[in-house]
Amino acid sequence: MTAYLITSVSVVGAAPTDLLIRDGVVAEVGPGLSAPDATVVDGTGLVALPGLVDLHTHLREPGREDAETVESGSRAAALGGYTAVCAMANTSPVADTAGVVEQVWRLGREAGLVDVQPIGAVTVGLAGERLAELGAMADSAARVRIFSDDGFCVADPKLMRRALEYVKAFDGIIAQHAEEPRLTEGAQMHEGEVSTRLGLIGWPAVAEEAIIARDVLLTEHVGGRLHVCHVSTAGSVEVLRQAKARGVRVTAEVTPHHLLLTDERAETYDPVFKVNPPLRTAADIAALRAALADGVLDVIATDHAPHAVEDKECEWAYARPGMLGLETALSIALDVLGPQWDLIAERMSRTPARIAGLTGHGVDPAPGVPANLTLVDPAARRTIEPAELASRSRNTPYARMTLPGRIVATFLRGEPTVLDGKAVK
Repeated sequence: MTAYLITSVSVVGAAPTDLLIRDGVVAEVGPGLSAPDATVVDGTGLVALPGLVDLHTHLREPGREDAETVESGSRAAALGGYTAVCAMANTSPVADTAGVVEQVWRLGREAGLVDVQPIGAVTVGLAGERLAELGAMADSAARVRIFSDDGFCVADPKLMRRALEYVKAFDGIIAQHAEEPRLTEGAQMHEGEVSTRLGLIGWPAVAEEAIIARDVLLTEHVGGRLHVCHVSTAGSVEVLRQAKARGVRVTAEVTPHHLLLTDERAETYDPVFKVNPPLRTAADIAALRAALADGVLDVIATDHAPHAVEDKECEWAYARPGMLGLETALSIALDVLGPQWDLIAERMSRTPARIAGLTGHGVDPAPGVPANLTLVDPAARRTIEPAELASRSRNTPYARMTLPGRIVATFLRGEPTVLDGKAVK
């Protein structure tokens, strides 16, 4: 295993120092380090962060390898500064058995670019009718701890209660896609002034807020653990704020696109801006940003959702919802938050690693810590070109936008997956 000496780097925004990586861990931290056998990486002007962790990634394999594979998605993640991602269960076949989650886990290990932690389905086939093999998935080699029917809401309150109770046995988490389906039938975008003007059926904010309120009460009742996926409305923030004040064990995520893009993007009818939950209003964005800063929203999660060309480049009504996110998430965070490095590390690494139970991830570089880290050039700016992305898909909403920050290097247990801004393998 090659040793690496990163010189004059700022660790989470602190004064420049040196980092020596040896045998998969951070061996030394301090100015003026010397290691003749180490490969030197010039960290001047760079910021070292604990490797990013994504709680919400769609890798599409098995079943839709035309859109993404575990390997291509892992490469995109590494280029985005990630060292671990949690892979959602809406594959084909659905990840609702020990066999499928172990397949995804092993594919991640074989790719060796990030740690891929599968998320298991809550219900068989994501159908919302009966619980999947939660215990078997938890006991599998993949050691699943988060379960989600993301893409679909666990709408039946009795089933949701049973799921929350069941996973308590191994301190598991139910991650809910909060959408009351009876309020969103045929919905194409956020319900509001823009949808009315465009003549598109709206997706009302209350459809999200009502499910979050219900699930918070269920979680409080059974004493379970709830995670709310892709929060998108100001009303949802207030429901979560009140729940946390009561001590309910609930965490929540927000996506980069919900922090930056509004429903006005739909005026172009470009399906790249179609996403579920939909892009909301400027007022919602302001509430989400404030909640991210004060901790009501715990993490930034990408909801990286690659789609094949035929599923996205078509009429708005027929296009599948979803956007790419892994390779641009840190840049969006910098654009929204500015260089608040400790806050970025907390929302994109430490807290998501803690929620997912990923030992060795989400830990700031220090002697003896596994060398899972990323180096960022905050002064760089880059224009997003879809053809240059590592994902197999091209449905990025940031095409030709110039964004701040550039990932220079990513290390997974001391081995570089990205150097000089390029994937090592």
